[in-house]
Amino acid sequence: MSTSSHHSFSSVLSVNPYNNTYFSSVSSFISEVPDPSFSKDQYVISYLNTREFITAQIEISKNIPEEDLYDAISNKAYDELALDQAIEYKIQFIETFNNLDEDNRHFHLFIVDPLDIINTFESVINKLKYVDTIIPLPLLIKSLYAKEILDSNGVHCFIYFQENDASLTIYGNKDFIYTKSLKYSFVDMYERFCELYGERISYEDFMDFFQNANLKESNSDYKEYLIRLYKEILANINDILTYAKRAFDIDKFEHIYIGSQVYTETKIHEIVEVELSIHASDFNFEYGFEVSNDLYLDQMHALMQLYTLLPIEERYECNFTLYRRPPRFIRRESGKLIILTAASFALAFAYPITYWILTYAQQVQEDLLRQKFREVHNIKITREATIKNRQLDKEKSLTLLAQEQKEYNEKKNTLIKIHEVKVDYPMKAKLIALFTKDLNKFNVNVDAINYHEKKKEKILTLHLLSSKDRRITKLLEYLTKTHEKKYDFSLEEIQYDDKLKLYLSELKVKLL
Repeated sequence: MSTSSHHSFSSVLSVNPYNNTYFSSVSSFISEVPDPSFSKDQYVISYLNTREFITAQIEISKNIPEEDLYDAISNKAYDELALDQAIEYKIQFIETFNNLDEDNRHFHLFIVDPLDIINTFESVINKLKYVDTIIPLPLLIKSLYAKEILDSNGVHCFIYFQENDASLTIYGNKDFIYTKSLKYSFVDMYERFCELYGERISYEDFMDFFQNANLKESNSDYKEYLIRLYKEILANINDILTYAKRAFDIDKFEHIYIGSQVYTETKIHEIVEVELSIHASDFNFEYGFEVSNDLYLDQMHALMQLYTLLPIEERYECNFTLYRRPPRFIRRESGKLIILTAASFALAFAYPITYWILTYAQQVQEDLLRQKFREVHNIKITREATIKNRQLDKEKSLTLLAQEQKEYNEKKNTLIKIHEVKVDYPMKAKLIALFTKDLNKFNVNVDAINYHEKKKEKILTLHLLSSKDRRITKLLEYLTKTHEKKYDFSLEEIQYDDKLKLYLSELKVKLL
């Protein structure tokens, strides 16, 4: 399995650093790796979520020489995007071709703060040491066209939901056009769902319903609110598509492919097609892989595996990795030094003059390396100070967040109490007034009234008094027929009190 012009590997390991999942492929067979470890024979590929990078479009004069292109793009990015000059961003780009502009070259930029990469891949590097490729998520989709899994020249939209991010990507004529992060990750969906539902449920319950409930068949209380949530998401997507049409002169979208990190019983693409009136399908293709044990292989792992199979000229080269593996021994500085030293010793016995010359060359090289070490060390100290400041800012933000959450909970509890007073008490009074008429009709008195809720059940208990037990039974019969669909009445027994000379009973009214 060849994945590089310099190395050959026996397997490919795709990494999702956001949920720590790893899939390994050998030939066309893919299996999940619960606890991966470093292996020099495996090629490691991962990706960056759309929330992790800045994307932009710029144009550069065609007169700029190729060797100065990166510097020109970098300078223009800092100026036009008002980037923080104190941060040494990693900038990658891909070129787009505009036949109408004869003077400039056009590029899509992808800009990342190196500290974000370090934080995201910390646990991955502890296990694997190296990551050969880290590519922006939207550029992985190019693999579908390069492998002719998709061969249409129309404009396609790809939507993908994850736990901590959601993205929308547009390709036209098999080339990348635009991408945007959506504020509807699983975590964001959960928070909005709780707002719509009016009650905070657990995240696990929400994800269980999101994955396993079929909205066409479900009778759950959650169904209505999940549908409302989907409509909000699609309204946001529609706004983005409308903007993209104007900004990129798109006549229409041929197809929308929508998928998620987890399997969902509900066919979300069917909802998309109805709401947006655009042909839609599940973001799931015949990649040609054989997955072990019928595991759900999410789209990003499949695309990463597919990407490594492409020739370099057919894929977008946009690698953000900070964790390249060292070159072969003979290409390393240390290797060269060892080889040079060995050659020096060999030649020293025959050619003393050559030996001294090479010794001097080594000394010069050592001085250069020391100088380079000092420069790198200074950079290291500066970055460590930056990281420390960021950590302090983070702690301050967390403290402020805790205070805000405390105030929020206090206000929420106050509103709940107000709601109980305004809603529950009038409801109880209304029920009592309703049943008082029926009690008078059958000449049955009430000694006491109780109301309680248990497991979302609301029960009103009436303690009845009557001189005749038949009046109570007739009352029960009347109430059952009159309020059949609104309340459930139950009466266990009727007792006779010798002291009071009255019949006693408890009538329980369950609100349906």
